[in-house]
Amino acid sequence: MAGLLEGRSALVVGASSGIGSAIALRLGEEGARVVVASRRENEGSAVVDAIIAAGGNAGFRHVDVGSTAAVSKLLEDVVTEYGALHVAVNNAGIEGTPFVPTADYKEEVFDAVIDTNLKGVWRCMKYEIPCMVDGGTIINMSSIAGLGANEMMGCAYTASKHAVIGMTKTAAREYADRGLRINAICPGVIDTDIARRSLLQDQKVSRKVLKMHPLGRLGTPQEVADAVVWMACDQSSFMTGHALVLDGGASC
Repeated sequence: MAGLLEGRSALVVGASSGIGSAIALRLGEEGARVVVASRRENEGSAVVDAIIAAGGNAGFRHVDVGSTAAVSKLLEDVVTEYGALHVAVNNAGIEGTPFVPTADYKEEVFDAVIDTNLKGVWRCMKYEIPCMVDGGTIINMSSIAGLGANEMMGCAYTASKHAVIGMTKTAAREYADRGLRINAICPGVIDTDIARRSLLQDQKVSRKVLKMHPLGRLGTPQEVADAVVWMACDQSSFMTGHALVLDGGASC
């Protein structure tokens, strides 16, 4: 039986580990030809190998979302190889410095977070949108940090994720009449290397993080990937400009 994304090309930016790699694998399982894009070639190539081993079609492209030239070249290569782009997932992001109060936050860290998490998404959309018409879909990675505030995440990360939602909604309105759907997804704390590094090393903090989620556990990358597949396929064809919350009840 054909997958939900059979015959479509998909780009996942920030796909070398965690949520991004899980998304790339699921898109491949559903029949998409997946471009795995990342700064980390070894890890990205391993994701490609896993997709191919599972019977899918994938290739790796190096990209740094902090470089406009690199993002432009990435989309040029995708169109050259596949003729068009049907699905784009903009997942590249960094956490900055959690637990640091706003007045103590270092400007260079703030700038780096905004450049990657916000301007990086804008750079990707700037070059993805001209490649996508007639049913294409873009999914931007936000967070529950984009829906409210939590002292654990830090001002820069929180600001960037709020802004991704606003930018997503604006672009969705601008391009809806071209058949292009643009949405965001807002996960809670997901069990990834970033979460373990930034939030879960201290037992007291770990307990607080778990308590945030009424379901009593962290989410998994696979659960986010399943939601992204639904957002990318025709089953969600009447949804655009939406920020889909997947947080175990944390924002209730």
